[in-house]
Amino acid sequence: MNLSKLLAVVATVFVTSGLRAQALSAPVMFRVSLGQASSPTPVSGRLLVFAKLLGPADKRPVAAVNMDQIDTHATAIAAEEVAHLEPGAPIEIDADVTAFPTPFSQLKPGRYAVQAVLDRDHSYNYNGRGPGDLVSGVVEMDLPGAAAQLITLETAVGETDPFQPLSNVPAALKDAYAASRSDIHPINFVSPALSRFWGRSVVLHGWVVTPPDYSGHSARRYPTVYYTQGFGGSLRSLHDGAVARWDDMKTGKAPPMIWVAVDQSSPSGTSEFVNSVNNGPWGDALTGELIPDLERHYRMDARPSGRLLTGHSSGGWAVLWLQVNYPKLFGGAWPTSPDPSDFHDFTGIDLYLPGANAYRKPDGTPWPLARDKGEMLVSVEDYTRREVVIGGYGGQMASFDWVFSPRGADGAPVPMFDRTTGAVDSAVVAYWKEHYDVAERLRRHWPELRRDLDGKIHLTVGSADTFYLDGSAHRLEATMRALGAKTDFRYVEGRSHFDLYRVGDDRSGLYKVIAAEMYAVARPGTKMSK
Repeated sequence: MNLSKLLAVVATVFVTSGLRAQALSAPVMFRVSLGQASSPTPVSGRLLVFAKLLGPADKRPVAAVNMDQIDTHATAIAAEEVAHLEPGAPIEIDADVTAFPTPFSQLKPGRYAVQAVLDRDHSYNYNGRGPGDLVSGVVEMDLPGAAAQLITLETAVGETDPFQPLSNVPAALKDAYAASRSDIHPINFVSPALSRFWGRSVVLHGWVVTPPDYSGHSARRYPTVYYTQGFGGSLRSLHDGAVARWDDMKTGKAPPMIWVAVDQSSPSGTSEFVNSVNNGPWGDALTGELIPDLERHYRMDARPSGRLLTGHSSGGWAVLWLQVNYPKLFGGAWPTSPDPSDFHDFTGIDLYLPGANAYRKPDGTPWPLARDKGEMLVSVEDYTRREVVIGGYGGQMASFDWVFSPRGADGAPVPMFDRTTGAVDSAVVAYWKEHYDVAERLRRHWPELRRDLDGKIHLTVGSADTFYLDGSAHRLEATMRALGAKTDFRYVEGRSHFDLYRVGDDRSGLYKVIAAEMYAVARPGTKMSK
């Protein structure tokens, strides 16, 4: 065979092989339409298609297909930004272009339950399906392959009534929803500072919980607890907590105090109540605007000893930050499982290490994000890659950037690490360190902070925290001890991020412990009474 014939044969082989490979990996295309019942007018948003491999044990019909917060590989997700979807005019989404954990053409062959969601306000990364989102029914199909069935967005997610208990509320607490209604007051405060920053009206939302005896003691002023939720929390979840705090006081399990539940969620995730170049002056809005306004309208003890702070997870970090940055304003903070307060241990990662990578340890193994009983549940890389597919902002990793990072030339926050490679940007980390590393702030400013801050931090975390947040807490405690500060750090043996509050059979028992300790600060020597 001469050279020209040999090259022709080789070329034919490559072309044939390429065609076969192309046939085997043909992209999976979904056709999605907008039903008249869900919206009679064109809509826009982030179109998400979820696919879950069905097994013999799966109950039929499948009611919903959604992502699992921890098990990132439980559900495959494809996404596409949709600028204009008209009723009755189907669009195609290529499930190989933007997908996790793999292009849909590479899915394990089998029978799948498929559901589409149009995330109209781009909040799916924060709290999943919400009011106004459009949802299809669940369709079963064989994947990978031609997705022949038309998927129709036919239902709009409605608002839930916060005054009505959800199905998972303990039976003993359900009656409290109606009984507490006159003592739980909505907060709808227009912040001048945030409104100036954004050039539009920005409203702070939340709830004020007055004690059951509030109306019967018109001359009494009450200690006030400010608390906020973790990532994914909402105005609805804050109300559920407000009912529980009211019931604790009504039943004499907690002392009479005013509880202020402030919603720190925003389109970019959580605000953490910091003054941020990206999110705006949330710290000023709370401390300089909302709190003075509340103290004018409610009988609150306006002395520092009468203003207390508590919160869990991202809410725990927020109240820790508020106490450290406004030490004269507050009389004590009880953060639980706070987000990293020392960036030498950012869920295990030392961001200050030269060549640090958010995805891989120096030995090349993956950095875990969550654990259970010592075993990795999800890696930082998998969690982040899925977050990117669902949307560009509102997720946990993007939320950190919106709070902590400098603003880039494009007007968006500069990512702390590269979402493709995991490489940490040392310049961004230097900015984080300068502005938001709590331990670093204490090291730099302890002489001027000591008088108003010493002894006011009471931190509790599980020794087996799901997100490794006990590591950062240990570092913060070590910093404070080295400074000669009074410390109150508690590590609950074996407890995770999600069962920390359980005391005996009471799954929210830690709230009662914290409430009693707060009352002792605000009213030293006074016995708790109904």
